Amino acid sequence: MIRPYTTDDLDRALDVWYRASLIAHPFLTEEFLAAEREEIADRWMPIAETFVFELDGRVVGFVSLIGNEVGAIFVDPDLHGSGIGRALMDQARASRPFLELDVFEANEIGRRFYDAYGFRLTGRHVHEPTGQTELRLRLDGPEIP
Repeated sequence: MIRPYTTDDLDRALDVWYRASLIAHPFLTEEFLAAEREEIADRWMPIAETFVFELDGRVVGFVSLIGNEVGAIFVDPDLHGSGIGRALMDQARASRPFLELDVFEANEIGRRFYDAYGFRLTGRHVHEPTGQTELRLRLDGPEIP
């Protein structure tokens, strides 16, 4: 079930983020991940519109939006390929005229997901804190007749 995020979900959402990040971002250092965890908790979650996917009373995925920007979408690695990520992205897409995001070029898991979902490349840049190349992607919303 998809529902709005509450502050009670923070620890579980951060656990999902961390475990998924270790798999999708093996090129990031532990120091960077620790700093990001604090940034997510203290800076980004309070200002983002976040939806969680709850399964058997447990948060197993989430998507965070800031305007039309997908700031984060993460699913428990044990449930990758189960449709949870697609359901979360469907929720995001239904609420916005278009979506944009950055994904690390080296993040093969994320890139496959975004390619399959229909995002298109609009640019690339260097992520200054890590020196990694990021791809800028966009997905236009469904056509309104």
